[in-house]
Amino acid sequence: MKVLILNGPNLNLTSERETKLYGTLSFEDYLDELRNRFPNMDISYDQSNIEGEIINKMQEANFEYDSIILNAGAYTHTSVAIGDAVKSLEIPVIEVHMSNIFSRETFRHTSHIAPYCVGSISGFGMDSYRLALAYFRSA
Repeated sequence: MKVLILNGPNLNLTSERETKLYGTLSFEDYLDELRNRFPNMDISYDQSNIEGEIINKMQEANFEYDSIILNAGAYTHTSVAIGDAVKSLEIPVIEVHMSNIFSRETFRHTSHIAPYCVGSISGFGMDSYRLALAYFRSA
């Protein structure tokens, strides 16, 4: 199974910003752990701070991958365009967040992505990605 993990804005700064919320491990280091833990899955990774690039990557992935794990960051709560892009895909998407978006500011309680996803996982730190991969492995 080919899975794309796609991270949105500011997630390139994992391990550097708001470490009490996001931890001190870089995403690239955690990605190595995920690949070791799921050796039978072909896991690719991309990150962008730009909304259109995230949409382009998802549209390309629709023809190259079996599924997407998407952490759109703050775009989750603001981007109808990313929600529309997820809706247009033929492959399943799981929305992932490291923090519990429902324990944060009220504006973060709304997701323009969740209605079009297989499911949403939030609040388990980087382990949220592992939970999504475990779902796809068993699906």
